[in-house]
Amino acid sequence: MPAGGVPQRALLVGLAVTGEAVARQLRRRGHDVIAVDDRPGEGVRAAAAALGIDLVEAPSTDELAALVTAAGVVLPSPGVPAHHPVFALAARAGIPVWSELELAARWSDVPIVAITGTNGKTTVTTLVVDMLSRAGRATVAAGNTDVPLVDVLDRGLDVVVVEASSFRLELAESFRAHVGTWLNVAEDHLDWHPSMAAYVAAKAKIFSNQQPGDVAVANADDPIVADIARSLGRPVSWFSANGCAPWHWDRSSGALVGPDGPFVLVADLPRRRPHDIENALAAAATASAAGAPLSVCAEALIGFAGLAHRVALVARTGPVEWYDDSKATTPASVLAAVRGFGSVVLIAGGRNKGMDLSVLARTVPPVRAVVAIGESESDVRAAFGATGAPVAGAATMAEAVAAAAALARPGDAVLLSPGCASFDWYRDYAQRGDDFARCVLQLPGALAAPRLPEGGH
Repeated sequence: MPAGGVPQRALLVGLAVTGEAVARQLRRRGHDVIAVDDRPGEGVRAAAAALGIDLVEAPSTDELAALVTAAGVVLPSPGVPAHHPVFALAARAGIPVWSELELAARWSDVPIVAITGTNGKTTVTTLVVDMLSRAGRATVAAGNTDVPLVDVLDRGLDVVVVEASSFRLELAESFRAHVGTWLNVAEDHLDWHPSMAAYVAAKAKIFSNQQPGDVAVANADDPIVADIARSLGRPVSWFSANGCAPWHWDRSSGALVGPDGPFVLVADLPRRRPHDIENALAAAATASAAGAPLSVCAEALIGFAGLAHRVALVARTGPVEWYDDSKATTPASVLAAVRGFGSVVLIAGGRNKGMDLSVLARTVPPVRAVVAIGESESDVRAAFGATGAPVAGAATMAEAVAAAAALARPGDAVLLSPGCASFDWYRDYAQRGDDFARCVLQLPGALAAPRLPEGGH
């Protein structure tokens, strides 16, 4: 077996951004690579040709079984669904199945700051990268972003900040986070993980393989995260928006406080809704553990206006504000988003990922009216049925925006926070959010807000 303990012969499943990066890095290290793709386009075929690897298109189950048996390791791309036969075939043949995090762990000892959670991963990752960069550390964001982790290992970085999805963590054995941060956990990806317990267990691997001197950062306000962090039997760097941890929000002074005292006033932050405060505390605790001075953390927080599609102001139409929160693909993220508003017209729905949408009823108040969209329109209607909030339906985003405009009153925030995936109508959440913004800006008198930068996936 080659250095790093990676088998010589690798079978890739899917050849999109991450799969192509994995194939490229395997080839650089002298591995034999075969890729399979069930629906390859010309871009995938061109990538395989450029890399000099064989591409097997839409193999039968028997063909796939033979490829698995001949491989030393199976490397599925993040978009490969859990019901894909490769997982069962690999288990039957005793062939390991890894994500890119496992390859990175075997190829490199660059220090890793890893961040996971159902909500807030991209925002906190972005903040931590900015904080460490301001502190003079050579770093990038990788993993569940536009940059695969395996593509940055040889850049001479001081540290890599990894946005760690449950899929990547689930399929990693020896991945080590020198600083591992767990933001929160709620129902998500139950179309991939077999149960909520399995999803939680995958997230908990953020703390696996940590060694003495490594730091676990955890949310004291999340009961599941807190219970698992306490069970580690070692010190934890706790954060809490409720004042019950070394990193907390002191409401009496209006400051965010760390173990050494206040470091920034909430009034100075461009983003200061409840979930923004939680993200700010998590980012400061994480970056501080990785060596960033608190004064630098404060500078980054004061300069952070947010990311696109994450409770991002799109426009104003007179006394009504319109917000794009298309990245909210779980009910829990909708509950977090509405906490910062006084009165909301909510646009919700899409493709359900196997979650209980009835919890959306808990958004009333501040939600006082709803526009239900997409494949889950009937489930959204049912969720709000007993609340008394009026619910309108829409067959397109243009209809949804028009319906929301008709329901909105002065002082309302119209919030696209779907609680579901976008794949019934759109390629991804970003395309959904962009279409929402386009429709809003066509309303009479719409005044556009500044466009925020994109985050990761």
